[in-house]
Amino acid sequence: MTILFDGIASGMLLFLISSGLSVTLGLMGIINLAHGAFAMLGGYVCVVALDRYGIPFPVAVLMATLSAAAAGVALERLVYRRLYGAGQLDQVLFSIGLIFVSMALARWLFGPQPQPIRLPGWLQGQVQLPWIEIGVYRAFLIVLGLVVAVTLHRAVGVTRFGARLRAAVDRPAVARGLGIDVDRVFVVAFAIGSALAGLGGAVGVELLGLDPSFPLRYLVYFLIVVVVGGSGSFEGSLVASVLIGIFDVAGKYYVPQVGSFIIYTVMVVMLIVRPQGLFGRPSP
Repeated sequence: MTILFDGIASGMLLFLISSGLSVTLGLMGIINLAHGAFAMLGGYVCVVALDRYGIPFPVAVLMATLSAAAAGVALERLVYRRLYGAGQLDQVLFSIGLIFVSMALARWLFGPQPQPIRLPGWLQGQVQLPWIEIGVYRAFLIVLGLVVAVTLHRAVGVTRFGARLRAAVDRPAVARGLGIDVDRVFVVAFAIGSALAGLGGAVGVELLGLDPSFPLRYLVYFLIVVVVGGSGSFEGSLVASVLIGIFDVAGKYYVPQVGSFIIYTVMVVMLIVRPQGLFGRPSP
């Protein structure tokens, strides 16, 4: 039960970060492989705010989220907007280049060593129940992941902004004809995706670690979540993240010599059974 709980917590953290990629890649159709760079930015902002300036953890996480959102807005306005009509290869090459730029900048500013983080006392410790030992920090990740999942589901599936976003992505010319400011919708959506990455990066430093190689080290994990869950499906990303987290933790515990091979096996099996993803729609 403890392994199951830890796997769910790991999957929820993976969902917190990859849900932003579900917005930019799944909904907007932008191949943003540099998504992990925004998560790394959130992690560094949180670490600096906590360890150097003694800012309370909730405020540091908020600062990390807003910093990633601001970086997303700036890059969307200056660069990404020019790539909306470009080919997929151009988007891939640019985002890979952005990954290496962000890694070099992080190495120059903070050095190559992993960054430690000091969690507040209310996130430390264990709660012993008759059948399971629950870590407070991991329980916090699960609750936060569920809150983000419910909020995203309502924001995209119920609100007027979600309808405008889907219209702007599917038929931008028609959306403009109906009076929808497509450019504003896109920049808000990109900011949301970047903010989610920053949030996940900030709260995940304790579990994932933080160093300049972060964007590349976890890139495949983020892509697997979006692909297995189904393009543009937050429900699918949530289920895929939890499954990957459980299999990853269980595999490292029971068969550590196999390593991450179990995750790729799960991905291949799922895509054979459901090529469109768990909650994706079949191609016409």
